[in-house]
Amino acid sequence: MSTLTERNEPGLPAGPVEVADGYRAGRTLPLRVELVRQLKRRRTFVMGAILALLPFVLVIAFAIGGEPDRPGGRVNLMDTATASGANFAAVNLFVSAGFLLVIPVALFCGDTVASEAGWSSLRYLLAAPVPRMRLLWSKLIVGLGLSLAAMVLLPVVALAVGTAAYGWGPLQIPTGGALDPGTAAQRLVVVVAYLFVSQLVTAGLAFWLSTRTDAPLGAVGGAVGLTIVGNVLDAVTALGDWRHFLPAHWQFAWADAVQPSPEWSGMIQGAAVSVTYALVLFALAFRGFVRKDVVS
Repeated sequence: MSTLTERNEPGLPAGPVEVADGYRAGRTLPLRVELVRQLKRRRTFVMGAILALLPFVLVIAFAIGGEPDRPGGRVNLMDTATASGANFAAVNLFVSAGFLLVIPVALFCGDTVASEAGWSSLRYLLAAPVPRMRLLWSKLIVGLGLSLAAMVLLPVVALAVGTAAYGWGPLQIPTGGALDPGTAAQRLVVVVAYLFVSQLVTAGLAFWLSTRTDAPLGAVGGAVGLTIVGNVLDAVTALGDWRHFLPAHWQFAWADAVQPSPEWSGMIQGAAVSVTYALVLFALAFRGFVRKDVVS
């Protein structure tokens, strides 16, 4: 048995088409199916392995590197890396926030739609038929979920490795004072949450580019490249207050959360800037893809 439904796909004849009984647009491409498909991909395993190995690399580096130079006698977060497992986890986030954590976000959000087009399977998904909005939502949610998982993986592994190497203790603050282990763990959760929100701009760029090109490398590389441009512009002090509109300007605002008395204003401003850009980019991705003539 079959029923008639209206076809609204751009590039295909308009009018009623036959669909099988029991077909429900909302049941096509379930999130669990898309998640399993993405988890089985080699790039997911490679990215996870890189993030999981970084803490081990840093432990070896600290073991053979000796005492760091301290210009002017000043102590920074890197100097306290071996004080405890919590300090080691914070240092891992510090060295990764500017670039390394950008890569999984750009990869998981930029490779998702473009790879289907590159494999010439996108048109078959739409012919299944999977509604375009449903397809994009499934891929975006899974991409963001994997990005968050990558950001959680790094500090969790770093905390375990750091605790084994340096012991479980308070998070020593370079400017003086310390946070007890329970408070430090809560603050690290806040830091990871902020890093995820701050990377929504990269996710938006990657996802939008993924809907515009059939080349996954172009979408991923474009998002990473534009993020680097933002970092470069933020270093141009001549821009003055205009830098406040750059997401990169707030990427290390999370450091205010690991103080005895946390300061939230920088993180609030950074989150607002990032979410605003991300919403615009996600809207552009959905608007453009719904109207796109998919031929691959």
